[in-house]
Amino acid sequence: MARPRVRLVVTADDFGYCPRRDEGIVEAFLAGAVTSVSLLVNGAAAESAAELARRHQIPTGLHANLSEGRPVGPARHGASSLLSPEGFFLGKMGFREAVAAGCVAMPQVREELEAQLSRFRELLGRDPTHVDGHQHVHVLPGVCQVFAEALQAYRVRFTRLPLERGVAGCSWLETSARAFACTVERDARAAVGPFSRHGLWWTDAFLGLSTCGRHMSAHRVSGALARALEGIPEGHVLTAELMAHPGYPSVPPAGGCGEGPDAFSCSWERLHELRVLTAPTFWAHFAQEGVQLCALDDLHSKRPDDGVPGEATLETFLEPSHL
Repeated sequence: MARPRVRLVVTADDFGYCPRRDEGIVEAFLAGAVTSVSLLVNGAAAESAAELARRHQIPTGLHANLSEGRPVGPARHGASSLLSPEGFFLGKMGFREAVAAGCVAMPQVREELEAQLSRFRELLGRDPTHVDGHQHVHVLPGVCQVFAEALQAYRVRFTRLPLERGVAGCSWLETSARAFACTVERDARAAVGPFSRHGLWWTDAFLGLSTCGRHMSAHRVSGALARALEGIPEGHVLTAELMAHPGYPSVPPAGGCGEGPDAFSCSWERLHELRVLTAPTFWAHFAQEGVQLCALDDLHSKRPDDGVPGEATLETFLEPSHL
């Protein structure tokens, strides 16, 4: 049986985090290895990143941030359930713990999301092509509902559903990374309902949890695609998104979202992703297997007027993972 053809969007996250990261992301876009970017509007280099996006006509979405750095909305002027006493977001795990404990006021989440959407319009002069979540905060319980409402109000239709098929079986992932990926998958599965009810849409498949950083290689990406394609009828054109974090590593103190760059952004793994993605043989290999890179605007299987997949359709492409 012939392998189904795949239309793949490659999204570089954290655009605007620092000039060095942005330089690498633009390099990957110009090389044809990245097809869209997600902008952190509270990033230290957000303004220069927006200029780069305009200059090079890079399809740009919003990387909604509720977990790192300083807010851009009303919360920056006073006490907020989103912030520490020092005025910063609560962190990747701290925000999750606060949400789980019921300590986060969802109206304040809505205010911050709307402020970031407005800031995006100020920077780019248009609406985002898509909105996803920094550190996957957009699929957290409660947050996903407010997130979907805000996107609907701003007429943004495309988001990310970070459900990667078979990620629980990826033994090369560190224990903590695999546990986090499975938690993200659980939250994403629960977010399908709110996302669907508010008219959001996404690709058939998502890749990137099992291929992040040092784990990115042609072999790993090919494996993730193969898992996504299992059971897909011959002739079906699968749409997929590959999440990536390429760039030249940050060098403190430059970068970050108000607190300086974190270890993730300073890591050599950012350069590794950049080198893998821009290697000429990397995409030549996938082209031979029927993988076509495209921008979000080129996708047709999930157009806004076609609706979005419900649970039954989702199950065709994705299966649950368990710790």
